[in-house]
Amino acid sequence: MRDYYQLKINLPGGRVSPGTLRDLLIAARGCDVRQVRFGARQQLLMTVHYEDTRRLEQELRKLGAFFETQTDRFPNIISSYCGEGVFRSGSWLDAQAYHTVLDSFDFQPGVKINLSDAAQSFTPFFTGNLNFISSPEPHFWYLYVRPKQQNQVYRWRELVYSPEIGKLSAALEATVLAGGEWNDDLVFEQIKKNTPYVAQPVVQELELPSFSLPYYEGFNRYDARTWLGLYRRNEDFPIDFLIDVCSLCMKTRVGELCTTPWKSLVVKGIEDQHREQWSNILGKHNINVRHAASELAWQTEDHHQEGLTLKTHLIRYFEKQDMRTFGLCFGIQTRPKSEVFGSVLIKKRPLLRLGTINFFCVYDIFYTENFNPNSRTLVPFEIGLFRMHLAGQLERLCRRFSNQRSREVLEAAVAENEQQKNEAGKTPSLYECTDCLTVYDSALGDVLGGIAPGVAFGSLPPAWCCPTCDAPKSAFKLVIQPIQTILS
Repeated sequence: MRDYYQLKINLPGGRVSPGTLRDLLIAARGCDVRQVRFGARQQLLMTVHYEDTRRLEQELRKLGAFFETQTDRFPNIISSYCGEGVFRSGSWLDAQAYHTVLDSFDFQPGVKINLSDAAQSFTPFFTGNLNFISSPEPHFWYLYVRPKQQNQVYRWRELVYSPEIGKLSAALEATVLAGGEWNDDLVFEQIKKNTPYVAQPVVQELELPSFSLPYYEGFNRYDARTWLGLYRRNEDFPIDFLIDVCSLCMKTRVGELCTTPWKSLVVKGIEDQHREQWSNILGKHNINVRHAASELAWQTEDHHQEGLTLKTHLIRYFEKQDMRTFGLCFGIQTRPKSEVFGSVLIKKRPLLRLGTINFFCVYDIFYTENFNPNSRTLVPFEIGLFRMHLAGQLERLCRRFSNQRSREVLEAAVAENEQQKNEAGKTPSLYECTDCLTVYDSALGDVLGGIAPGVAFGSLPPAWCCPTCDAPKSAFKLVIQPIQTILS
């Protein structure tokens, strides 16, 4: 018999009233639970001793709370509501619009459902099976379907009206869960025939913003008020602290608390006159709210200490090397069927497996296409690494990403300069190392490497490598024009 059970409480859309959360936490504390966590799908998670589990389940039933013990048959509906009014998007999507959609669900979905503002990049777009994304037309949504156990995403032919999302999701659920070959045309025709719903034709393709994870911790101003982001390095939130947070929300008329896919908590609508009371609560419970942005950009699996331990190890290396990771987010997957969100993914796999026991595990590093974490296409970077080699290879990948971004900016500047000058003809090209930005100029050659001036890049021997960082010849990319063009 297991000593502890994992219990999950869904918080639809990642929102919960302070009064409701306070009741749940008091019930948990009465059953000897002292810490809780927030999951990657914005759930409330807790570890309960088996002797206290039945008693806690009884208390939760009295409160009318939906929960699961040791199972995850009903994934939580996640949404970008946590960023509404906090990270400005200019979208029509406001609190009332989210409420309209969430109120349309009169059942517990058995598929993963995401509700996303198309103008934000704080929450993921395509990690669900049914991914609803706001369209330019107010109160209508794009729908992207990802069938169970598949990586392909299919765009629904119509825009879906907000109050109809729950009904359409119920109609699609059985088909999505069935798995197997997905026939987009057949499913669409069957749903249209059997489940009438309000919709509009899609007149323009979805345009998503480039990824940029905002800093989501600490006190931050918006409009005439303040929001507070709460992150815990070990992902554990003391129940006594959260009960005090809920009580102060009720006292100061903060109507909702929001959980995020980054396993943190956001408190919106803090009035200036109450700011000191919030600071006092943080001091009382010794809560730090100023972690480095690079530490916030990681996602690990729920209920799994191994990924969190590895994250801590890698972050310490990043800090020691003073690495730049801006524009990236990282995910650690230590179990084969789990799903994490990130532009850089670290996946653990065994070289040998006997039954349920793994032997000789190694790690693979992938990055998403164009380093966009919402892409479903993974590009292998390094395969079969031992744990001791992970940090160094991640540092190398981060350098490649930064160099790629620098090169894109350089090329854009060159193109703009070319357009402004309206120059004709071609300019000699150079080759640049993507790891350290060393340039190979055929006019100069590589004297120290035994390459005489005048040798074209294509004529270099296959074994030739970068004279600065020893990167292979394949790491060099063509530079459209020499850097001097920008300065001329």
